[in-house]
Amino acid sequence: MLDEESLVRRAQQNDSDAFARLYEANFDKIYRYVVVRIGDRAEAEDVTQQVFVNALRSIGSYRWQGVSFSAWLFRIAHNKAVDHLRKRTRQAVTPLDEPLSDEGADPRLLVERKLDIERVLKATDKLTEAQREVIALRFTSGLPVAEVAEIMGKSPGAVKVLQHSAIVALRKVLVVEQGG
Repeated sequence: MLDEESLVRRAQQNDSDAFARLYEANFDKIYRYVVVRIGDRAEAEDVTQQVFVNALRSIGSYRWQGVSFSAWLFRIAHNKAVDHLRKRTRQAVTPLDEPLSDEGADPRLLVERKLDIERVLKATDKLTEAQREVIALRFTSGLPVAEVAEIMGKSPGAVKVLQHSAIVALRKVLVVEQGG
């Protein structure tokens, strides 16, 4: 498998296969980050696609200067999510319920899982912007502390502190919601 740097170089030379491989390698973690930031799966799919369209248009300007390609994508994703949330607050949106489908799974468990995810997403609204970003990058995108620090422009220690304070705050919000 080609390394990320050589794929980026090829994509910068209009190699669509190279960009497709970068897309496949990064789509899931970018999508998970965006869905946590936005809170709506369908909208997150659209925003994630916008991230990659923007990346394709701008890949010629990307330089390997202290920022990994995935960190660059996350910065684009952050900006797109912020733009989307600003637009959404200016216009009313009626979300459509997405069907629960996981063939063979217990419908009761699917509903409980969906409700748990919705509770956690709602609880993240009580966090600061930086705490939400750390939670999204660390837990939904599965990035290591060092990469989150790179994306956010913070030290690894600062990311660990933000992560800890976010978890403590989420725990408090969820316990209060449960009446405990």
